[in-house]
Amino acid sequence: QVQLVESGGGLVQPGGSLRLSCAASGSIFRIDDVGWYRQTSGKQRELIAAITVGGRTEYDNSVKGRFTISRDNAKRTFALEMHSLKPEDTAVYFCSAEILPTGQLSPEPYWGQGTQVTVSS
Repeated sequence: QVQLVESGGGLVQPGGSLRLSCAASGSIFRIDDVGWYRQTSGKQRELIAAITVGGRTEYDNSVKGRFTISRDNAKRTFALEMHSLKPEDTAVYFCSAEILPTGQLSPEPYWGQGTQVTVSS
């Protein structure tokens, strides 16, 4: 019953900004590491940003300085703020989280459905 739901994708001009959001729901005991991935048609999904339970963040060099990942543990939501967007940022963006459901022994990976981001003039 654990689910991740994404929102915030859309069409934006080069140099513009978007904020992606991901909300976790269900019977959740703990959420561990969270990441944002992106995937273009015919290419492998790649990790671009991650945040740990303690708030430590890591970014792929392609987005470092432009994107910011965050989490709100109380609300069980995660965000990716994207600035100075470039056409090469165009992709389907996915959120993913290691989640320990209530009553389970080990955390499991969960994925959102993906949201399209298109950067074009």
